Amino acid sequence: MKNILVPIDFSPIGKDVLATASELALAMNAKLWLVHVAAPDPEFVGYQAGPAHVREQRVDVLRHEHADLQTMAAGLTAQGLSSEALLVQGPTTETLLNEVDRLKADLIVMGSHGRGGLFRALVGSVCEQVLSESRVPVLIIPSPDRR
Repeated sequence: MKNILVPIDFSPIGKDVLATASELALAMNAKLWLVHVAAPDPEFVGYQAGPAHVREQRVDVLRHEHADLQTMAAGLTAQGLSSEALLVQGPTTETLLNEVDRLKADLIVMGSHGRGGLFRALVGSVCEQVLSESRVPVLIIPSPDRR
């Protein structure tokens, strides 16, 4: 069975990405791996109430993201697709590419937000980084405003 890795960032383009990945999975008899890369936990200093409160909020966000991923995977499974959801933490591009290797993914299907040049110059683009560093094919789904 083939494996398709689908990075999930919970943005509006995610529905289009998931629809395209699902069509490909059906055609290729492939398993979909829904992968959300959460930012690494910030380092905390001391044990004041502030950091504990921030940690609790972070745990709550991760719990909701994980539940949302599981719901997505369950919906795909109900449609007859083989799918699994993973929430991992780390630097986005590096973590995604590590998951590609670990899961033996044959293809990455991801969305592009279509942000402008200034944003890309200052922050960078995960799509561009994945495209330049991936050892497997990458299918980019453009944002609706770029079509």
